[in-house]
Amino acid sequence: MNNKLFKILAVFSMLLCITNLAKAQSSKRGTLSVGAAKINYTPPQKNLPKSSYGILDSLYCRAIVIDNKSTEAALVSVDIGALTNDQCSAVIERAQKELGIPAANIFITATHTHSSIWGMDSKFLTDKIFKSIEEAKSKLQPAKMGYGTGLSYLNINRNIIDKKTGKWWEGPNYDGVSDKTVYTIFFKNLKDEPIAVYYNYAMHAVITGNLDMVSADVPGATSTYIENSYDNKIVALWSEGAAGDQNPKYFQQTFDLRNIRIKEYAKKGKDISNAMPPGGTGLDRSEPKVAQLMNQQKQMKLSMGQLLGEEVMHTMREMNRFENNITIKSANKILTIPGRIQENKGRAGYKGAYKNGPEVHLKLCLLEIDDIALAGINAEIFNEIAIRLKNESPFARTMMVTLTNGTANSGYVPNDAAFGYQTFEVLSSRCKPGYAENGIINGFLDLMQQVKY
Repeated sequence: MNNKLFKILAVFSMLLCITNLAKAQSSKRGTLSVGAAKINYTPPQKNLPKSSYGILDSLYCRAIVIDNKSTEAALVSVDIGALTNDQCSAVIERAQKELGIPAANIFITATHTHSSIWGMDSKFLTDKIFKSIEEAKSKLQPAKMGYGTGLSYLNINRNIIDKKTGKWWEGPNYDGVSDKTVYTIFFKNLKDEPIAVYYNYAMHAVITGNLDMVSADVPGATSTYIENSYDNKIVALWSEGAAGDQNPKYFQQTFDLRNIRIKEYAKKGKDISNAMPPGGTGLDRSEPKVAQLMNQQKQMKLSMGQLLGEEVMHTMREMNRFENNITIKSANKILTIPGRIQENKGRAGYKGAYKNGPEVHLKLCLLEIDDIALAGINAEIFNEIAIRLKNESPFARTMMVTLTNGTANSGYVPNDAAFGYQTFEVLSSRCKPGYAENGIINGFLDLMQQVKY
């Protein structure tokens, strides 16, 4: 098949997928009830991998169940790097069967901490996630909800051209696209007592990645800080924004540790400057400088959690419009676009070589809670795509929730312009240039029109 014909067929396939929309779930307007729960799923020390240095802080499944007398919805946040499609499907199918919550109304989102347990027993994990939803439903009480936005300058675009080498690399790009918005939905009972808060922010949870310790990273620190501030009478759920190209701003310790590793490996005749080993592999933790930098990472996790938590609570305090009579609507679809396979390797700073690969399938899930639109997608999305969706959405209150209801076979999903970058996210992306951005935007806009009328 020649390249021109392949492109024509690929565009036709994508347009066909966009127009073939799933049936929407909708409800009549009704009185709001809300319940929330938090379940610890941290494995015992004895079950940790041999490479683990222990538990820094606990991992949780947090859930909010929303009821309007006509239907129900569930918002779930799990302290994990990512959830598989099978894991999410198992929980969603069980919640629909045993709890009566429509499958299309369930959002299960990974916080994307890089310090969770990879390869955990699926039944153990899915049982815990289901338990959080079940317990949240058991606590349903009459409630009202508010929405607000704040600003936090803790995230930053991470794609730069290194001044020394003139090549693409990872670092703080102060001029790069970066949405600083903190999106917040606050639920409280009719006595104005807090029940739960669902907040959304675009930042990778990578502060503790070098420690090789179990940690919920900044999402866990933020939620714990909020919950402690309300004497643990509230459940705080982090939802991951479009953080595909967004790092924590204060990330210098990780860069310093990388440089130490590069020098140590170079002494052994190995060049790892463009292919970093995972976690803290190769670091001598007894070396004073390494120990100092790792201790600073632990402190930074808490500091950033406190600062972001303060901004979430600021938005909660500033809310003056609360609703207790709402609608719940949902729709979803699969977006199919052309895929590619990378044939060369390296982290960044070189031209990628590719061949045609299997199609990429992106799951688009829309949940409308009254006039708030949650655009869920099962992949890591570049920030500019979410900003564009927010600007084009017919809903003034729109947020993109990534890594939701599974993991796509896409890798990172850059916006069209970013395909000119030679960064690790773009080089490793399985998406062919020119299809994903418009497919995602138009797909969500179609779903929004479907639920709006």
